[in-house]
Amino acid sequence: MVPTPPDRQTLDDQLSHRFIALDPSGYFLIKLDRAAGELVAEHYGNGIDERGLATDPTTGEVLQCRGDGPRPPKAVFRGRSAKELGIALSEGEGPWPISRLDHALYLGRELQRAEGCLADGSNYIQD
Repeated sequence: MVPTPPDRQTLDDQLSHRFIALDPSGYFLIKLDRAAGELVAEHYGNGIDERGLATDPTTGEVLQCRGDGPRPPKAVFRGRSAKELGIALSEGEGPWPISRLDHALYLGRELQRAEGCLADGSNYIQD
């Protein structure tokens, strides 16, 4: 008997727990600005240690997912749609804040999810 493949949500949940090589150009925190009707992508720089963990570029300390407070972003990008924000992050004059294709694809998926939440009023939680 052939095993039944997992449903889409189960597969997506499994894929969210895989190892991801970090982008040496940094990472993004995506937020909604409902008052302005915009998606916001804050870009933060990081180093990467020998274990592949994100580190503070100034102190070398490993960055925690939930720390005492955010560091200031290197740049803030805003757009009314995932397309507008994606274009701002990847086209035109460089340098661009993304150096890995897998990171760009991830950001595209997250920006689409965030745009849907902005449109329907639901809460957005970044994966």
